[in-house]
Amino acid sequence: MDKSPGGPIGVRYRFQRHLLGVNFPNDEIFLTTEEVLEYLQVNLRTVYRLIKAGKIPAVRVGRQWRFRKRDIDAWLDTQRPGGERMLQVSVSDKPQTRDGRPRVLVVDDESSIRELLAKTLALAEYDVDTVPDGRAAVERLRLGHYDLLIADLKMPGMDGLTLIREAKRLKADMPVIIITGFSTESSAIEAVNLGVAGYLTKPFRVPQVLAAAARALGE
Repeated sequence: MDKSPGGPIGVRYRFQRHLLGVNFPNDEIFLTTEEVLEYLQVNLRTVYRLIKAGKIPAVRVGRQWRFRKRDIDAWLDTQRPGGERMLQVSVSDKPQTRDGRPRVLVVDDESSIRELLAKTLALAEYDVDTVPDGRAAVERLRLGHYDLLIADLKMPGMDGLTLIREAKRLKADMPVIIITGFSTESSAIEAVNLGVAGYLTKPFRVPQVLAAAARALGE
């Protein structure tokens, strides 16, 4: 975004001061809901979930929401690996009962990836379970209902492609997102041919995960 005095941000800043009657500092840039959607690359429902959960600060100006850009940037910083205030997520041994929220199963042999995805998805109030391998994932899918499967392609034992085939056999209409190092590798292309809803290429960021999940679930 252009922050120069004559750029869109600078012009909007001067307009906001006039409209709100508030003499806030030059670095206090407030974004509209539409600008937040573009900035985070997520949909409206996800933004409202984040507001409701108290994850991103927002203020009401008349009938509209406004978002302080530096607050959003600070929030994004805390969601990166090693951030200080990552949301705590408890994962049970068995799928939990549904409460109306989409349920997501994350499968990856790397604990850091599982933790990052679980915390990121929980920010948007998804119910998240994680498992370290394909066989454990199949057991979870047999035990309970899931709305979305996110799986790494390269795992020891049962690989991602085999897991996708088994998942589609158990629930043909369940959307699947694959995790891959390269979107052009042959296994990723084969996964697309199996009907996956999308893919995440490592390394990925919070907005990419939330946007991929929302698209896969048709939100």
